[in-house]
Amino acid sequence: MPRSLIGSRTRDVARLVAVGGVAVILVGAFATWRIWDQGSQDEQRPVDVIVVLGAAQYDGRPSPVFAARLDHAIALWHAGIAQGFVVTGGKLPGDRTTEAATARGYAMAHEVPEAAIFGEFEAHNTLDSLRSVAALMRERGYTSAVFVSDPTHMLRVLRIAHDLGIEAYGSPTLTSPVDQDPAQRLQATAHELGALAAYFIAASAPSVEVPGG
Repeated sequence: MPRSLIGSRTRDVARLVAVGGVAVILVGAFATWRIWDQGSQDEQRPVDVIVVLGAAQYDGRPSPVFAARLDHAIALWHAGIAQGFVVTGGKLPGDRTTEAATARGYAMAHEVPEAAIFGEFEAHNTLDSLRSVAALMRERGYTSAVFVSDPTHMLRVLRIAHDLGIEAYGSPTLTSPVDQDPAQRLQATAHELGALAAYFIAASAPSVEVPGG
């Protein structure tokens, strides 16, 4: 093959790689902006249920990240925006209780009526949690929800919820340690970029969720 032809093909490949790299950077920058923009919006309003996304718990005691979500969800409950309070999250190997059970106990200790609380107690990631929540809502005739989680988590939560047919709104907690620490916020954002890509490309979820989600 003539050297000139080899050189031309090499330049074409280099241009394609460069264009692809620029495209990836632009898509990543736009997705990052969307994550942060959605996380800055509080869309609380009257709905059927409040859904609080699970996070780490320590033998029935919520982690600081989880407690921040729960405190915000409980405040929304006492503001009277919903008639149901939905808890989510299973347990890790070796745990004696689940994230959802921890959330239920915490909410009841803060004067959310036991009769108003329901949820899923098995899932280990956001996608599975929301699939179960959507099914539970349908069983009860509920169609709308305000979702509570960390700001960086809200875009993915709402995208999945909408795809599952829920009229979904976000009300992120503003007191999460993740959002208050720049390094943790960047780590959580990077996780969300990967999780969103996995969801859009393969309708899958990360095998392990970080504290922000």
